[in-house]
Amino acid sequence: MDLIPKPDQVVSAASNVAHKVFYGGLADLRPMPRTLIDEGTLREVYHYRPAAKVKEQGDPVLLVTPLAAPALCFDLRRGCSLVEHFVEAGRPTYLVEYGQVSFRDRNLGMEHWIEEVLPTAIREVSAHAGGRPVHVVGWSLGGIFSLLAAAGDTDLPIASLGVVGSPFDVSLVPLVAPLRPLLNLAAGRGPITRGYQALGGAPKPLVKWAFQLSSVQKLVTKPIALATHLDDADFLAQIEAVDRFMDNMIAYPGRSFGQLYHRFVKGNGLVDGTFETGGRTISLADITVPVVVFGGANDGIAPVPAVRAVLPLLSGSPEVRFEIVPGGHLGMLTGRAARGTTWTVLDEWISQWSSQEPDAEEAAAGGADGDAPAIGTGRRTHGSKASRSLAR
Repeated sequence: MDLIPKPDQVVSAASNVAHKVFYGGLADLRPMPRTLIDEGTLREVYHYRPAAKVKEQGDPVLLVTPLAAPALCFDLRRGCSLVEHFVEAGRPTYLVEYGQVSFRDRNLGMEHWIEEVLPTAIREVSAHAGGRPVHVVGWSLGGIFSLLAAAGDTDLPIASLGVVGSPFDVSLVPLVAPLRPLLNLAAGRGPITRGYQALGGAPKPLVKWAFQLSSVQKLVTKPIALATHLDDADFLAQIEAVDRFMDNMIAYPGRSFGQLYHRFVKGNGLVDGTFETGGRTISLADITVPVVVFGGANDGIAPVPAVRAVLPLLSGSPEVRFEIVPGGHLGMLTGRAARGTTWTVLDEWISQWSSQEPDAEEAAAGGADGDAPAIGTGRRTHGSKASRSLAR
């Protein structure tokens, strides 16, 4: 809105304020309809129902949430929902989330998600989709879990991996780097360690505060931004949706939080691409499927250099593609600009690495009566040198 608003801006602003007052908000926060297809300990796998008059076909997509963040990250609001985007395009779309974490879950470590939750979810999605390979897309810690799960079990039916805003060199995160020497002084028994052990994890208010800390400048300037965008209904709707997302943060289980804190934040344990669990070493070099990695241009939690650090670790992948997209940690995934950037790249990537559609399979087999080729035989293959993103 201009410093001296135009008449049409004044009318739009008044309309938006009235809508907020009388109807509670401008954002369409209806969730996309979904059906539970599998569940277990802190594991809920959902299939999003196909859109009306749209044929669901092709390889399935599994969206992987991080710990502590609600599944709203993928279904923020109508018009800014990656789930809605995939469903309306006819892609079989699934999501794995973890439910509410309680004190009884305090002994669950990261291996629970890497070795149990994600492998089970991937297999269940593949089976539900008729045995097709799965395109796994993980945001933040969900991307880290996805890579480690794929590296730990190379027999999983994975077609490709998408990693959005996942830091692998925490020394390059400005928020953490200055604090690491202080954290290491505690020798493992500092107040943070004693706190999460006593509470059985990291409580929701702390998780919300930590997320807000990464964008404290936006938090301070938010009232000004709202005042100067009163005539922009889409902007105001996005703010409402992000506020709801922040209000639905989930607690971390104690042992998992401890591993994240000691191994990743203090020890920068992922910088070499390995993770010790259950007496074995998981190495990202063992990943044999194509991987696309996204870094957010304005991401304070996972800055571009910290995300880019994973690229040389994926030496076994047939293709690695890196994209810098606009937005902060959440905005790069489901901000207003993501509709024409991150989502477009994901569409292109999934199409590139998908198996043939049923009609094409039948034609390749010599007709509907012939035997369809094995899943994935129609996949296009490109060496990592062919990646136009890494060739820049």
